[in-house]
Amino acid sequence: MNTPLTVAPLAASLIVENFAVSPKGLVLGGVAVADLAARFGTPLYAYDAGLLRKRFRALSSALEGFAEVYYSIKANPNPAIAGVLVEEGAGLEIASGAEFLLARSAGCVAKRILFAGPGKGEAEIDLVLREGIGEVHLEGFDEIAMVAARAATLGLKARVSLRINPGSQAQGGAMRMGGKPSAFGIDEEQMAEAVAAVKAQPSLDLAGIHLFAGTQILDAAVLLDQWRCGLDLASRLAALAGVPLRSIDLGGGLGIPYHAGDATLDLAVIRAGLPALKAQLAADPLLKDAHVLVEPGRWLAGPVGLYIGRVRAVKISRCQRFVVIDGGMHHHLAASGNLGQVIKRDYPIIAPSHLDQPVTGETHLVGPLCTPLDTLGRQTALPDLQAGDLVAVMQSGAYGLSASPVSFLSHPMPAEVLVEAGEVRVIRPAGSYEAPLVNALNAMPRWAQAAE
Repeated sequence: MNTPLTVAPLAASLIVENFAVSPKGLVLGGVAVADLAARFGTPLYAYDAGLLRKRFRALSSALEGFAEVYYSIKANPNPAIAGVLVEEGAGLEIASGAEFLLARSAGCVAKRILFAGPGKGEAEIDLVLREGIGEVHLEGFDEIAMVAARAATLGLKARVSLRINPGSQAQGGAMRMGGKPSAFGIDEEQMAEAVAAVKAQPSLDLAGIHLFAGTQILDAAVLLDQWRCGLDLASRLAALAGVPLRSIDLGGGLGIPYHAGDATLDLAVIRAGLPALKAQLAADPLLKDAHVLVEPGRWLAGPVGLYIGRVRAVKISRCQRFVVIDGGMHHHLAASGNLGQVIKRDYPIIAPSHLDQPVTGETHLVGPLCTPLDTLGRQTALPDLQAGDLVAVMQSGAYGLSASPVSFLSHPMPAEVLVEAGEVRVIRPAGSYEAPLVNALNAMPRWAQAAE
C-alpha cells in the first residue's frame, strides 16, 4: 500500500492490518468499497470472508493444545458468517431456539452446538434435545428442574453443564458478567447445591462447567487470569461431582479496539501463558481429559465488517459541522453509543474513497432519524465531504444489524454482502431483515411441533 493515509491513527492501523487501498480507495476482500456501494446501494453491510478465516485460524493457532474455538452466534447471526467459521472447524454457541435453527442452517451439526443463556423456554429445550444438541448450559435451579423434566418426557438424557457465576477474584473487561448479583449462571457459593440438584435428576448427564466473567477484554493478562480461576472452579466442581469433567467452557469476552487509545489483544501473550494452564489441567486427574473451549463472537467477526453509508447533506449549525448520511442507529445501535456505552465515544469512521485527503476534526456524523440519539460520530476526523460521498464505520462485523432497532421510523433494511477474493455474495437482500430466520424456520418444521 503506497497511498499515504490521513485518517485517525486507529483507523489507519486497522486499514494496514486488515484491508488494502487502491486508486478507488478502500478495498474489502478484493473489491473496492466504492464499487460495492454502487452495485448494492447504501446503507450496506459488507464483510470480508477471507479476513474472518484468517482471524479464526490465528486464534485457533494461539490456543492450540489447550482450547478449541466456538463462535458465539449472537455477535452476527447471519448464517453465511457462521457458515464460514463452521467450514473452518468452529463449533457454535447459541442463546435461543431461533439461533439453533440459524446455526443448523449454517451447516453446523447439532453435536457441535452449545445452548447458553438465562430464561430458556420449554419449546426451545424440546427442539434442541430432539435434534441432539451437544450441550445445554444450566443457569439456575428452576432451569435444572425444567430441562430434567423435558428430557424425561422426551425419553432422553440431556448432556448439561453448570454455568457458574464466579466471585470477584477474576473480573475485567468493559462489562462484568460475574462476581455480582446476576441473572447469568449459578453463584459460586451455591455450586455444591447445584451439583447435587443435577446429580439427583436421572435424565441429566453432568458433563462440565461454563464460566463467563466479562466482555470486551483487551488485556491478555486479565484473560489468562480469568481462565486460571475458571480452571480452579472446574476442579472444585469436578470434586463435588466425583467424576471427571468432559467439558470446560471458559466463555468469550475477547475484545477488539473500537476507540482511540484502545489496545489490541495480544495473542502472543496468550500463547505464552498457556503452558501454565495446560500444567494446571494435567495436574488434576478429574480435568486432564476435559474438552476446553472458548466462545468469542466480536473478536472473530467485528473487524471483518464495514457499515457503509452515503452522504445526503452537509450543514453547519452554530459553527458545528454535521454530515448527514442515509444510515444510522437503526442499523448500527452499537456505533451510536446506545448499546452499553456510558460515555459515548466514536468507532473508527472513514471516508473510504478519500483516504488521502486532509481531515477536519469535530465532525458530527448523523443519520436520517428524528432523534439526537442518531449520532454515529461526535468528534470524527473526516475530510470535507459533499452529498454523494461515502462514509464507512469500521469494526462493524459484530453487534451491528441484529443488535439494532431496525423497525424504528420504518427505514429500509440494508443489504448484507460477503466478499472473498474478489467474489461478492448477497447474504441478506435489502429490505429483508427476517429472511435468514424465515428460511431456517421453513427448513426445520419441527420447531412448530416443539411449540405445540
